[in-house]
Amino acid sequence: MVDTAIEELTPVVGVRKACAAVGVAQADWYRRHRQTPAPPKPQRPRRPQPRALTPDERAAVREVLNSPEHVDEAPATVYAKLLDEGTYLASERTMYRILADHGEVKERRRQATHPPAKKPELMADAPNRVWSWDIERHEVLLDRVVMKGHHRRLVAAGRLKLRAA
Repeated sequence: MVDTAIEELTPVVGVRKACAAVGVAQADWYRRHRQTPAPPKPQRPRRPQPRALTPDERAAVREVLNSPEHVDEAPATVYAKLLDEGTYLASERTMYRILADHGEVKERRRQATHPPAKKPELMADAPNRVWSWDIERHEVLLDRVVMKGHHRRLVAAGRLKLRAA
């Protein structure tokens, strides 16, 4: 009954005044009448930016970035050099975008590849063959721990007092 009164008054005075006239909080009315989940919004096609570079201009920028003169340089360096020559093709950020579109945003210089560092590994062919020890220096005390490598069990631990050096 209250809902019908609000629905009848809404086109005439609006939801806020209709709820106030009936004595219902506006938030309560909206909460009871909301659609969950919200109806999907229509998908609009994305319009191109009117100031965007044309495909020919983008190709020209990419050609300059990949030219032998600039192939080993970052787009920021190429941008600065072109400005020194009096040429403006695109902003530095646009140069990065063009390279990213073609999967070319990476270190542009030749890189030396080093083999991965090999981690030292202690191998025991029988129990009691590999022992490992670790010393941590504290201000006054020296902790010494001896671990058995085969089963990773603590073998001995001791604390030695050292004089300050």
